Amino acid sequence: MTGVGLASGPAALVDRLCRATNAHDLDGVVACFAEEYRNDTPAHPERGFVGREQVRRNWEEIFAAVPDVVAELLRCAADGDVVWSEWEHRGHRLDGTEHIMRGVIIFGVSGDLIRWARFYLEPVQAAAGNADAFRDQQLHR
Repeated sequence: MTGVGLASGPAALVDRLCRATNAHDLDGVVACFAEEYRNDTPAHPERGFVGREQVRRNWEEIFAAVPDVVAELLRCAADGDVVWSEWEHRGHRLDGTEHIMRGVIIFGVSGDLIRWARFYLEPVQAAAGNADAFRDQQLHR
């Protein structure tokens, strides 16, 4: 599983990120991001950060903790310098448990670098339930 094979433009940079991730090429992943890259995580504001070096630290840890991680770029669309992308990351943690994350990342691209992102990738919850139970939990019923 690799990227969706996008040939040019801002979406091609996101495809390059996917390919570097699947090659476990840390330098290749980091090279996709601007030095002043800004990551905003709207659902978890405390997780936001600025800087390419945090990207490096994050992916060093991910590659070490999930050595068989594979990223799939499910869908991707560009509108000017903004790229909307849907992802799935799969693999196994060192203890053998499954690692699955799914969600959307919106990237701001300039030139051949990712300048910013709004990050909505979340761990998949394996717990059973349904829409009513989740709603009630969220409303503290």
